[in-house]
Amino acid sequence: MVSELPDGLVDALRYGPFHRALREAISCRGLSLARITAHLGRLGINTGQSTLSYWQRGMRHPEMPASLPTVRALETVLRLPSDSLVVLVGPQHRPPGFDREKATSFADLVEVGKITADLLEELDAAPEVHRCNTSMRVRMVQEVVTFGADRVQRSVRSKLVVKAVQPGPYRYLAVYHGDDGADMTRVVVRAEEGCRLGRVRWRDGGPGALAIELLFDRRLAEGETHVFEYSVTDGTGVESPGYHRMLRTHCASYLLQLRFNRKALPARCTRRVLAREDAVPAESEELVCTADALVSAYFPDAGPGLAGIAVDWR
Repeated sequence: MVSELPDGLVDALRYGPFHRALREAISCRGLSLARITAHLGRLGINTGQSTLSYWQRGMRHPEMPASLPTVRALETVLRLPSDSLVVLVGPQHRPPGFDREKATSFADLVEVGKITADLLEELDAAPEVHRCNTSMRVRMVQEVVTFGADRVQRSVRSKLVVKAVQPGPYRYLAVYHGDDGADMTRVVVRAEEGCRLGRVRWRDGGPGALAIELLFDRRLAEGETHVFEYSVTDGTGVESPGYHRMLRTHCASYLLQLRFNRKALPARCTRRVLAREDAVPAESEELVCTADALVSAYFPDAGPGLAGIAVDWR
């Protein structure tokens, strides 16, 4: 029977996840959710259209063992091999990386980490399953940092690609650490695309820190990829020593670019990877500043730790 199924459905049944296999099976049969629930009713299964809709979009996952009769009945209605959907319901068949990745604490990375963690705690009243970005994986980060003629960091523009590894994430919590002397009350945060600005919390005095809540327009389905971008405008700190991004978990791809004012070009820029702020760099490579005053560093398979560019102005 499997050989008679379309290749896309065969692949979904073999590798999952459940919501993809269910969606492919429904598409293959060409039945509306109303027709499916009617067929289920004749088999003695009372399941609403909304439940099936959530399941096929990855917004919810069948709970075992309560959902087992429904899933078996779906195999019958959709003319699928016995147990082909059932085996995708168990936790061992969740998408790769479903189990939440343990995140390195901010305090283990930077001196201002405890302040950052406290600020995030003020924003993070979500259920445990969605706390501090744990229901997403960061697939790519691209950042452009701009410096003024006074050698002060003026702005950071960040674009991220994230993938939901659990149903329902609806926001991303970002952090910003200003250079010495930065006034967090004058920092401006903007949601550029794919998100809107939520709450912002900051601490002034000593090392400045900012916690930012970026809201998506909807909850993401499990396995869904989302792209969003935000910017931070500062210009209140002292001469900048460069820029490093904190990576609490693994990031598949990180591209950092520093854009300088032509009247204040750096003497040297160094690509660096560090386990923590005060550690000896695990990687160190001198970079070239291009004719258009741009320095770029690429970090494949980065984190946890810090990745960035150190700037020497003299």
